[in-house]
Amino acid sequence: MAEIQAERGLSRERLRHLKAAIEADVARKRYFGAVIAVARHGVPGLLEAVGHADRDGRRALRIDSVFSLFSVTKAFTNALVFRAIERGELALTTRVSAVIAEFSGGLRESITFYDLLTHSSGLPAVFLPRPGLYIDRLDEVVAALCAELQSEAPPGERVTYAPMAAHALMGEALRRLDPKKRSYRRLIEEEIFEPLAMRDSSIGVRRDLKPRHVVPHFIDPMPIQHLGHSNLGPNGAFEEEDAEMPWVGAISTVPDLLRFAEMLRRGGALDGARILSPAVLEQATLNRTGDKPNELYKELALARGWQPYPAYIGLGFFLRGDAICPHQFGTLASPRTFGHTGAGSTIFWVDPERELTFVCLTAGVINEGDNIERFQRLSDMALAAAE
Repeated sequence: MAEIQAERGLSRERLRHLKAAIEADVARKRYFGAVIAVARHGVPGLLEAVGHADRDGRRALRIDSVFSLFSVTKAFTNALVFRAIERGELALTTRVSAVIAEFSGGLRESITFYDLLTHSSGLPAVFLPRPGLYIDRLDEVVAALCAELQSEAPPGERVTYAPMAAHALMGEALRRLDPKKRSYRRLIEEEIFEPLAMRDSSIGVRRDLKPRHVVPHFIDPMPIQHLGHSNLGPNGAFEEEDAEMPWVGAISTVPDLLRFAEMLRRGGALDGARILSPAVLEQATLNRTGDKPNELYKELALARGWQPYPAYIGLGFFLRGDAICPHQFGTLASPRTFGHTGAGSTIFWVDPERELTFVCLTAGVINEGDNIERFQRLSDMALAAAE
């Protein structure tokens, strides 16, 4: 099922070229398939499903296929933090230990929510606080982080992307601060998914969405396991119905994620639903990390022979910045382009200058270096389609 249009300043010919590039990748077995959307001024010029959900090609992807978003989940958690700030429940300068008392002692005592959002907390970049931990229950993860995780540097000294800790802590803090005492899952549902009519999105694999869920398959094996309490395998946490993982645990479709991205592009509101204020989004999409490199990605860059480059992180969002360097948002995007990515497979970004929105969710998780190169190429093709 294809929807390729030339309307609203998008080139039909260049969008077809973008689709053909994905088809060629799939034919070469670089990954199994993808669902992609490119919209200008809020109107999709491309909305397409290519390839399959599985290695064997038994199940074709559809536009309404449901994907594990991995770290794109963090963008939803960011939005909840912004809403809490807007309501006066916390501030960027609030110390995490003031909300989560057991997260105290040493350098981590002074970590603020600003430090967590900008990945400048000084905490180590851990995927697991201890081997063998089941990660699908937020309370158990937070308890392990509080018991095991200590700072490596003072807050603000360096930028190190936090795969787990920052957003697990923020998710727990949001739960504790909520006047209604809602769970993290309920907060996301009631404050983001329901107002934005994101009906095919959930935290954990909601039962009615399981038949459409693309179960993650790691083409390049991860060095860690993602265990869930149902013992569904080494990456079973991504199949758990009741999982609450504010850093990796959301599932969604391309049309739903496009609605979330469009809300951000339009200054925090969509179809009459005000989710965020323009004031908080203006602050969230400024470069907060200067020229400092992202220490986690610096290691990846050096391993591939790339020169390290600035982290370009705002309040929770990745930004494009102005350096010509390897970047999933492409080399042609405007510097204020912002969005988020997920391990080897998922991405959305918004170019506010061109009023261009890009969403791509893929089946078959590839290694992060190849993923950066893949999405840089596809993003540049999408940007070149804007007339």
